[in-house]
Amino acid sequence: MDDKLQDVYDEVLGRNPGEVEFHQAVYENLTSLGPVVAKHAQYADTAVIRRLCEPERQIIFRVPWVDDTGAEQMNRGFRVEFNSALGPYKGGLRFHPSVYLGIVKFLGFEQIFKNSLTGMPIGGGKGGSDFDPKGRSDGEVMRFCQSFMTELYRHIGEYTDVPAGDIGVGGREIGYMFGQYKRITNRYESGALTGKGLTWGGSQVRTEATGYGVVFFINEILATTHESFEGKRVVVSGSGNVAIYAVEKIHQLGGTVVACSDSSGYIVDEKGVDVELLKDVKEVRRGRIEDYANARGGQARFVAGGPAWQVPCDIAVPCATQNELDEADALGLVENGCRIVAEGANMPCTPDAVKVFAQSGVVFAPGKAANAGGVATSALEMQQNASRDSWTFEDTEQRLAGIMRRIHDRCLSTADEYGAPGDYVVGANIAGFTRVADAMLAQGLV
Repeated sequence: MDDKLQDVYDEVLGRNPGEVEFHQAVYENLTSLGPVVAKHAQYADTAVIRRLCEPERQIIFRVPWVDDTGAEQMNRGFRVEFNSALGPYKGGLRFHPSVYLGIVKFLGFEQIFKNSLTGMPIGGGKGGSDFDPKGRSDGEVMRFCQSFMTELYRHIGEYTDVPAGDIGVGGREIGYMFGQYKRITNRYESGALTGKGLTWGGSQVRTEATGYGVVFFINEILATTHESFEGKRVVVSGSGNVAIYAVEKIHQLGGTVVACSDSSGYIVDEKGVDVELLKDVKEVRRGRIEDYANARGGQARFVAGGPAWQVPCDIAVPCATQNELDEADALGLVENGCRIVAEGANMPCTPDAVKVFAQSGVVFAPGKAANAGGVATSALEMQQNASRDSWTFEDTEQRLAGIMRRIHDRCLSTADEYGAPGDYVVGANIAGFTRVADAMLAQGLV
């Protein structure tokens, strides 16, 4: 790492003790920026990189609510408004027991550059709570969401900060939060949240966007060597929203997804995962991946525990959570002939895993580029809300595919410009950084 950047990183470590995920995200980004600092001294001389690593605002609040037994419960809520140089803060809300400030800051920091890469006028932010919706009734989820929004509402708005969904936050949770926002503010402000239902301000393709987007990105990678998904074996980790729609689009483009997973284990379905059955199990029944294997009969098998990366594949798409794919998993993928890894989740590959891919010649697409389709379609939803318009599924999907193509091409051209041809990590980090940094310089010391 460049000495000037090492100083910034050391400061981040000192100012943010114990926030290991945030440290990891900052380190991964700064290690790519040496060529930029060498070529454009103004970025280092004006301390813009130091400012980028400090959120503009961090909000922490308690969320009291009552469960179905009448017992009082309390969780902690977060919103980190990281950078607004390009537009209003934009990023999802995550409801999961693992959520703490360091997770939210890592997600918000990555969101700055992801949103920058889309080319759209949106800044970076993220939020959430350590509340776990799993196993909770609709009434409990509603009461929690209403309490959460009772505090959050004062910090968001279509020109200020626009949250969306993430792990644990889908259409149900967005609906409850939007209803409470509307009730408190007495405004039908569609642009205050994205991921809304189609009948009340939502966008076509928003549900599918992150999963579809990562597949569009992989398709562009394949096109660089005149290939397609036809005949490719693919393993997708996770079985939530991102994973389900990645599976769907891969099958539409001719690939075969032979495995997917959840926290209990993974299933192997050599003939290809049945998307409609997977949707029924995970979205309708809210069941476990083992239920898929039971419903599929002898055609699929369930493996308890262990990562799905043990299954041989041509392409791996980690779509579950951060740091799920480690060095041992990466070595197994390489040994089994995997050629492309694209992150559908946020930072699912550990730094050691990424090193293995680089040393082994595996094409690696980082999440800030490959999974930007979700936030890009959220921005399209904001655009429709602002114009009181609604686009067709086909039109929106076409726009999404074009955005992902431009992100891919920008990553490659930037990597070439800075002497790292074919390195999507370098390309994504530098391209995302320079657009934000230039806007910060233009706006002065704010």
